[in-house]
Amino acid sequence: MSVHQETHRVRIAAAPGEGAVIEIDGHDVASAVEAYRITQTVDEGPEVTLYVQQGWRGMEFDGLAEVVVEPADVRHVVIGFLDAIDWRRLDEAVLERSDLDGAPGELTRGVLAQLKEWAAVA
Repeated sequence: MSVHQETHRVRIAAAPGEGAVIEIDGHDVASAVEAYRITQTVDEGPEVTLYVQQGWRGMEFDGLAEVVVEPADVRHVVIGFLDAIDWRRLDEAVLERSDLDGAPGELTRGVLAQLKEWAAVA
């Protein structure tokens, strides 16, 4: 469900391991954006979809690229996070945890705890 759709000047600069710069008409909106998608077809100009944090109030727009702002769907964020996990590293980290207690489900609890820790520092 689109909240706002108009043409705007958009600047996105991103690199692995660094925070992204996301500007709409010169206004920094990076802190409100959880993810973005840029698409373009042969017959149309570029379209930038911003997935914003819940409760985002918006801003004033005016510019040159079509911008679609949608409520964030965290499924793609979770899938991207899980896709980036090296299973060997996860296996090692879980088996080295000091909170494993031998009780039923300890490995599942260990995996979930490890993923939460990694997500908190990502």
